[in-house]
Order: sequence, then structure tokens, then C-alpha cells
Amino acid sequence: MLITPEDVQKIILAYKRYSTYQFDDYSEKSFTRRVEKILIDYKLDIPSYINRLRSDKEFLEQSMKDITVNTTELFRDPKIWHTLKFRVLPRYSEQDSINIWHAGCSTGQEVYSLMILLNEMDLLEKANIYASDINEDVLEVARSGEYKYRFNLDYLENYNQVIKKNPYNFDEFKDVPFEKYFDVDKSKDRMKAKSFLRQKPLFRKQNLVAQNNVFYTKFDLILCRNVLIYFNYELQNKTIDFFHSLLFNKGSLVLGVHESMLGPIASKYIKKGIYYIKK
Repeated sequence: MLITPEDVQKIILAYKRYSTYQFDDYSEKSFTRRVEKILIDYKLDIPSYINRLRSDKEFLEQSMKDITVNTTELFRDPKIWHTLKFRVLPRYSEQDSINIWHAGCSTGQEVYSLMILLNEMDLLEKANIYASDINEDVLEVARSGEYKYRFNLDYLENYNQVIKKNPYNFDEFKDVPFEKYFDVDKSKDRMKAKSFLRQKPLFRKQNLVAQNNVFYTKFDLILCRNVLIYFNYELQNKTIDFFHSLLFNKGSLVLGVHESMLGPIASKYIKKGIYYIKK
């Protein structure tokens, strides 16, 4: 089902009118694609969609989740994790504490990946881990630390590449079993993060568009990967500026591999390959 730009604006206005959610600055292409899927899945046309938003709060919340849902994986993009391991995190190793925020954490695999890396670097104890997402359902999954084992099986090689191997010295190898961090039940297709990992992060619901600091602190490191691609240029820059205000001096920002800074906002950061340092 194809919808027009006028239809899109009507739906955006309806969300604004009947909720606190604002999609004005989302990528039009991404927003349109996900709205079209909702129309098909729920067998709706534009008027009935808007009427459901007005009269059915449960549908409104679920459709918001359908629009904003993102996916994540264990140690996604190993090169970024190598950069974190050898370039970013060592910058904070002498500090008494390290504040880290995962913005748009989805179901939390990235949060657990970083905690595993921090633990292997003997930095987990001094780290304060914060994570947020607009979707309460994915936050519940993240809090539970429980995932499908077979679904994540393909990503165990990422774990090996990041935790066991050194890309700068192939002779170096650390034999760290996956079971050190996850309880695995193959018969039930389940893997669950160890309790010492699950108890560490503070998860909170947050709408990045509203730009409210739900943790009331500043950060040494912010990771916001594969979220900004769903925003338009103006909201991307506004969000990056928001991150800048919440970073400590010389704090680091890590974006997704297909995300970058464009325009005047880039002058507020020093680009270091795939991460950025606050000036």
C-alpha cells in the first residue's frame, strides 16, 4: 500500500495531537515504510488509522513501537569493538569512574557486549552503565538479558573476534568461553546473561526527540549506533548537539558505521576514525 506525503503529514499530526510522540523530524522514507506496514498488518486505511490513534491508546503505543523498533546484535561490527578496546576505553582507564550511556539500546545486546569487554579489561567495576530506549518492550528484554540462542549463534564469531583475538597481534589469543558471561540452554534455545551483568545497567525509557536527560548525569562515553539514520538532517544535528552538552570534556561519541556528522556540528568534535571526541 502506497501513501502520499500528505497522508504522512496527517499521521504525524495525529501522533502529535493524541500523544507526546513527535515524528516531524524522522526520516520521511523510513517513517513512510513503517506506516505502510502498519496499514497492511492491521488492515487499515488512513482515516481508520487516525481514528484508532485517537480512540485506542493501546494501538497508539503499539504502533509507536512498530515505527521505532530497531535491531541489535552481540558485538555488531567487530571493527568498532576493536576501536573501543584499543583506542577509546583505555583513555578512561585511570579514572575512578567511567560513565557510559547507550542511547537507543533496543534489546540490549550492545549493552552486554560492552560490559563483557569492560570486564575483560578490568574496567567493569568502575563503570556506571546507563541505557535508554523509547520502547518499553525492548527495555524489558534488555533488563532480562535473555535471548534466543540459535538466533545469536551467528554472532558468536563476533564475540571470538573481539574477546579472544587481537587484530594487531595474531599470536595473542585469550581463551574466554562464552559461558563465562551467559548461561546457555541449547534444548530450550535460550541464553541468559549472568546475574553480575544484568544487575549492572540502569535502563530507562527515553524519547531522544524530546532531548531530556533521564539519568541526570554527564558521560565519558555515549554510544548511539544505527539510530540517527532514522532521523532527518536537522534532528540528527540537534541530537548530536544534545550529546555534546552531556559529554564531559574530551568525552567520546560512537555512531553507527553508516552514520556521520555533517555541517557546523562537526566543528564541535574531533573526528578519530569511527569515533568523535568532544572539543
